[in-house]
Amino acid sequence: MNPLQRWRTLVAEHGGVGVALLYLLHRLLQKASGGRAAVVPYLLVAQPVGNAALASIKPTAGFVVQRVGPGHPLLTAFPRPAAVIAQRFADGAECFAATVNGQFAGHIWIARGRYVEDEVRCVYEISEPALGAWDYDVYVEPRFRIGRTMGRLWKAVDEVLAAEGVKWSFSRINRFNSGSVKSHQRLGAVTVGRVAFGVLGRIQLGVGKGLGFAHLSFKRTTVPSLKLSPPCPRN
Repeated sequence: MNPLQRWRTLVAEHGGVGVALLYLLHRLLQKASGGRAAVVPYLLVAQPVGNAALASIKPTAGFVVQRVGPGHPLLTAFPRPAAVIAQRFADGAECFAATVNGQFAGHIWIARGRYVEDEVRCVYEISEPALGAWDYDVYVEPRFRIGRTMGRLWKAVDEVLAAEGVKWSFSRINRFNSGSVKSHQRLGAVTVGRVAFGVLGRIQLGVGKGLGFAHLSFKRTTVPSLKLSPPCPRN
């Protein structure tokens, strides 16, 4: 494949010239800085809860989704450090875990009201906490990724949130992850914002409308806040 063909493939993969250029800049910074510098562009979306698009996903024997808390035996199977899990619970997060015939298959974490970003320094605030939740760290074990495990897991969480009166589930998607962007779009996700971060060691520059256009910080204790609102009323 010649350079022009590679460029066209990259543009098609990322859905446009702008994101493709950001990706090339990110790769260049990563290589030049030994991993200390990065470009992190996010698409902020809200996915409708009580989603009719999930109706076709049927339950299957042996598949169980349960809410797990601190000390639950399934936590030992999670591909996350114990300290990270403990901090999430301490912050008030909830976790839903799926099992297939008793084997851990995946999890989804839910935050209420606010979510502290774990890739860059940023706090996302939901303007109407009663109507919105934040879903993050959606994970499915590799051996269960072929099939509808992800769909069944999300449907179970969707039903719980709908029963509690939640109308929208917010999340952020790395713009370089085109598969995740398309997956959310298929489930009716609505774009509610865009934000990008440039990182060099402890120095961070955030750019986005919700950040007052730009936010520059030099310390890990300086964290910008971004408020998100539901796309529109849902009855």
